[in-house]
Amino acid sequence: MFIDIEQLGFLGVFIAGAIPWFEAIVVVPIGILIGLNPALTVLFAVLGNVLTIFLFAFLGDRIRAWMLARRIKAGKQGESKRFIKAQQSFDKWGIYGMAALGPVVIGTQFAAAISVAAGVKPLRSSILISIATLIWAGGIALVMVLFGAGA
Repeated sequence: MFIDIEQLGFLGVFIAGAIPWFEAIVVVPIGILIGLNPALTVLFAVLGNVLTIFLFAFLGDRIRAWMLARRIKAGKQGESKRFIKAQQSFDKWGIYGMAALGPVVIGTQFAAAISVAAGVKPLRSSILISIATLIWAGGIALVMVLFGAGA
């Protein structure tokens, strides 16, 4: 059985969607512009992104401790400016704001980790942020298709 270029493209979209800061909402337009099927591009990008959303939510405390220890070892004080900004965003907007704005402001994985650190249960955080990611990615794909981009 041979793997064709399109299948490799979807694998790339899945992997890129799973990379923090390289969100599904960034990967979807790229996939569509290179000619991949828009619906499948959204599916694979979101699946890759959701995988790491759940990972960060359920391992959020450990990831935060590791990142803080790494910063201290590098001679930096306390939490990063990005983390502090994310925590302030959570305090202002709550889980629904983090879910809605996370994909475009701080990244879905970090929105999940911050939400859990702020007291939201990992499963709830993961589901809400995943749904928001799907809505963002699907909306971007829809707009691109309506304006004639891609396949």
